[in-house]
Amino acid sequence: MAPIRMWEILKRAETGQFIEEKDFLMKHFIPTMRKVIKKYEIKYNPQIPVTSDDDLADRVWQAALEFFLEVGIYHQDTHRIIKFSEEEIKEALFATPPEYMVGEGADIRRFGSRKIEDSIPPFMLFSPDITYDEHDHLRACIAFLKEPLLDGLCAPILDQFMGRKIKSPTPSELGGATTHAMNLREAARLVGRPGVWFVAVGTAESDMAQIAVSDDMWGVRHTDGRLVGAITEFMTNSSMLNKATHYQMNGNIAGCLPGAIYGGYAGGAEGTAVLEVAYHLMGLMVYFAQFIQNFPFHLRYGSNTGREMLWITSIYSQAVARNTHLVQTSNGFANAGPGTEMLFYETAAHAIASTVCGANLWEIAPARNKIHNYGTPLECRFAAEVGHSVTKMNMTREKANEIVNKLLNKYEDNIPTAPEGKPFQQLYDMKELIPTQEYLNQYYKIKEDVAKMGIDFIY
Repeated sequence: MAPIRMWEILKRAETGQFIEEKDFLMKHFIPTMRKVIKKYEIKYNPQIPVTSDDDLADRVWQAALEFFLEVGIYHQDTHRIIKFSEEEIKEALFATPPEYMVGEGADIRRFGSRKIEDSIPPFMLFSPDITYDEHDHLRACIAFLKEPLLDGLCAPILDQFMGRKIKSPTPSELGGATTHAMNLREAARLVGRPGVWFVAVGTAESDMAQIAVSDDMWGVRHTDGRLVGAITEFMTNSSMLNKATHYQMNGNIAGCLPGAIYGGYAGGAEGTAVLEVAYHLMGLMVYFAQFIQNFPFHLRYGSNTGREMLWITSIYSQAVARNTHLVQTSNGFANAGPGTEMLFYETAAHAIASTVCGANLWEIAPARNKIHNYGTPLECRFAAEVGHSVTKMNMTREKANEIVNKLLNKYEDNIPTAPEGKPFQQLYDMKELIPTQEYLNQYYKIKEDVAKMGIDFIY
């Protein structure tokens, strides 16, 4: 879709059907979701977390398309619904590129769409998705960027600036976001990867902070990736549209960041899967996004490595891969924290289900993305090794389902009481920024165990 149509989106946000938010959810969103689930006979099978039912994937796609066309996107500031025609959607799906070259120089990489059981390895974006101590933020960036399988980085986040809690939108957010961007650039130079692709910056929550850090000399380059969120559920606002407009005018490869909630307005596994597919259309049509960064999560646990969540990941990834050439990533949210065996098992399950079903990998947020400093590069390395290995093996969905069930048997009973683990500072040598020997020993032990389940690791 031509970016000039951004202004048409703004017009629709001012002239669409007027409705209060509660009525949008109760009279439009929920009834329509229930209708399409029933019409397209979408059923969750807990015995098959990685489904190989092509017809089901296509029905999920059709349900999502019908849902998007009928419900539209709600604009919270204007209280109006933004809608599109099926012709507009088909045009946009045809016109959007299937791949991009990201990064610069020796760090240039292909970031593109993948098919089910694809032999093309997933693009591997490392992302801990949590906040770190201000004085260790640069060290954490360096530790992640040292990983050789990293294709891109969505960096550790700051929640303090100059010792004070960052508040949005205030000058503290500007300071924190600027520090974040500058630490990224410095870390990349120090490890010899100045051209590596960043998706930045997570510290900047507001539109003004995201715009402020766009700077090719010291901050977020026009060649870097950016993200704009979708508001739960199926909503946007002027701040989000400001970000999307800036990213396109700045020339960034931008993504939409949707997380459909299992147990929320969409209901159970069936509705959550349909909604996550529909969010791909929202990203394409409302934000003009070049990729979709998916993180559906469980309302109670805040994770997506449970049995029902892996099924959701499996089926929405396949629905998109079979019916479009949209670029999609799958973001893992684990229950257990770093330094626990459970985290590695969760990481493997999410990486297998996502890779085999057509997604790129965006891994991984430990400890339900809740605990300060609780994320390390080692679990991300493990996800990358799993993703590369299953593509080299030409793994089928049936084989993936077999292995994922074995992995679930290792941890699913412990999801409600998942171990917290240890922080980055206790698992890494903070001078050399490498894993401690104890942590490496645990990693090798789990790697050997997962290999016995059927993963032929490349090395």
